[in-house]
Amino acid sequence: MSTNGYTCIRLVFCWINIIFWVSACVVLGIGLWLRIAHEGYATLLPQYAFLDVDALIIALGILAFIFSFLACCGSWYQSRCMLFTYFSMVLFIFVVEITLGALAYFFREDLKHTLSEELRIGILHHYNLTSTGMNTLADVWDDIQSKFGCCGVETYEDWYFIDAWPTARWVPDSCCLPAYYDYNCGKSRNTPIYLQGCYRQINNFFMKRLDLIGFIGIKIAVVQLYGLISSSLLLCTMKHRKLSNTYKSYS
Repeated sequence: MSTNGYTCIRLVFCWINIIFWVSACVVLGIGLWLRIAHEGYATLLPQYAFLDVDALIIALGILAFIFSFLACCGSWYQSRCMLFTYFSMVLFIFVVEITLGALAYFFREDLKHTLSEELRIGILHHYNLTSTGMNTLADVWDDIQSKFGCCGVETYEDWYFIDAWPTARWVPDSCCLPAYYDYNCGKSRNTPIYLQGCYRQINNFFMKRLDLIGFIGIKIAVVQLYGLISSSLLLCTMKHRKLSNTYKSYS
């Protein structure tokens, strides 16, 4: 590789990662916006709250920020240590992304069934009217049922005999039709309520957010692939230059 070719790859690599750094800031901003706009929806799946989509997007933004910083500094100052750290971290993340994407695709039907079951478990064991704080599970279910005009996961009977009222066939007040809404209306058997479950609306909500992650992930993967190829070329050329004070040719 000639001096001009080496310099060209190094500068393009540096500028691509500057763009990547700006993109990381945008991704981080999207994650924070989702966190603020839809705060509390992770409580629908108490057992998997740590897998909150907002947190994953924020984590992607932070990782991309760190990677692009290492790449820019390593390329600009021709630091083999920084470039090797960048190459190793990006390679690991790239393999993890491909693996998780393949697993999500092949087990997508199982994921839908798991979502339905986990929503029921959340209602059965974690719904608590006496819980305090912002965006509790009760608050989120009230918001969903009022907004989408539905009740329960698959049917309103999902609310029967849950731990919050183990001996009663009650539903939350948010299940009552607007014209009949009143305090404790869900405890009356004569109050008209929504009969359709909320699973379809909740599933669409999560799928749209996962589609957003997939779109961002594909864009990041393309940049990562270029970064892996470019950083490996730069590493090999730097090593050859250090040993022989010449630039390695790949022709």
